[in-house]
Amino acid sequence: MAGLEPLYAWARAAISRPQDALVCGVHWELVRHGYRCLGAGDQPQPDERKSELLPAGWEANKEVYTLRYKSTDDARELLLKAIMVEDSMILNVMDRGSQKVADVTLAVADYINAEHLDDFHKVYKNTEELRTRIASGIIAPLGVPAEKPKKEPEKEDPDLHRDHDPLRIPPRQPAGTRPPTWPSPVNPFAVGGEDLDPFGGRSGGMIVDPLRTGRPQPGFDPSSGIPGRLPPGAVPPGARFDPFGPLGAGRSGPDPDHLPPPGYDDMFM
Repeated sequence: MAGLEPLYAWARAAISRPQDALVCGVHWELVRHGYRCLGAGDQPQPDERKSELLPAGWEANKEVYTLRYKSTDDARELLLKAIMVEDSMILNVMDRGSQKVADVTLAVADYINAEHLDDFHKVYKNTEELRTRIASGIIAPLGVPAEKPKKEPEKEDPDLHRDHDPLRIPPRQPAGTRPPTWPSPVNPFAVGGEDLDPFGGRSGGMIVDPLRTGRPQPGFDPSSGIPGRLPPGAVPPGARFDPFGPLGAGRSGPDPDHLPPPGYDDMFM
């Protein structure tokens, strides 16, 4: 019953009978479950405020203890009357808003050692049972006060702090976006696209690759070698091949008639 010890030490001067100690324990259980004491008696008094302590004069009537409580969320106000009937205490609690009533009967000797009122560590016994009786007989029927919702810290957008360094090179594409879909490498209209992307993310350069022009090249495999030009295996399989001369074997050389004799410039010859 953490917290009861300082309360008991504070109220010790007013505790003269076992029922006083029991009321002190019941009061603390109500505090633990979200209620605060407003004062003693049936009627409110001026300048009342919610408190975890017992009000002045709480033990004045040893036969009937009357205390008023209010929940921390201000939703409920309880009127507690602890009535002594021989060796037992009847706890009668009413919710003034809903008019609900809860009752619990406690045998004082079951929870208080009358001969140890001066020693907090010995005055209470069966404390777990006492807490269970109050929780099931009073708190549960009348309802547990709702806790005030805690404001959750707002989550910061990580993109707000991204690239805050002006000297840092920003990412090539915005975070969270998918990379663009480049055209197919066999697309004949992709010529020149690779020169726009120095990091090799797309295909198609300024040099037209005969293997990727979009037109089938039956029977042509540069990896098998080109007679008179490249030996077999000179071009790795699947490598980009940029021809540096006419393709195919047996191609005729230039026609001598296409070139005039040196130093002859007679266009009618």
